[in-house]
Amino acid sequence: MQQVQDGQCGLCSHFGEQHPQDQQLIQIRTKHEAPENYVDQCGHPKHAELDLRVTPISGCSGFEAAPEMQAD
Repeated sequence: MQQVQDGQCGLCSHFGEQHPQDQQLIQIRTKHEAPENYVDQCGHPKHAELDLRVTPISGCSGFEAAPEMQAD
């Protein structure tokens, strides 16, 4: 597992925004850790035409914090 820090894609509102209720995405956001091989789409408007795929520990200057989620 990889530790996901503030400012990294796994905690950004654009990471996986096409499926915000996905259980694995919710786990990444609540536990701040992600599987080594997890990759998802970046939905940031500036990257839309690139169809960018990123890991939860990737990052860019377009970070926008995802809403806080509580672990069950």
